[in-house]
Amino acid sequence: MRRNLSSGLKCRRCGTPMQEYDRLPPVLRRWLADAILPWSARSVHRAWGRARRASDGCEIRALERLTAAEARQISRDAPHVWGAPVPPEISPAEAR
Repeated sequence: MRRNLSSGLKCRRCGTPMQEYDRLPPVLRRWLADAILPWSARSVHRAWGRARRASDGCEIRALERLTAAEARQISRDAPHVWGAPVPPEISPAEAR
């Protein structure tokens, strides 16, 4: 059987999801353990880099930015998942 190896698509990086998770900074792994959404190690690492740059390297403000990004995503997804927006009395922080 011939495999389709002639593709213009970029190859994915080798490695396992757990290895990628293990390479995350400890503060980010702690945040991820309490996250509401099922972030991948790769996507949370990209978001962490953006949040750190936007926060001038402050980890606390970067974590707050990640929490806010997660809350925005939940509010965008709520109508598609539950058919209605998240009630205002249930904030993502309280759902933890």
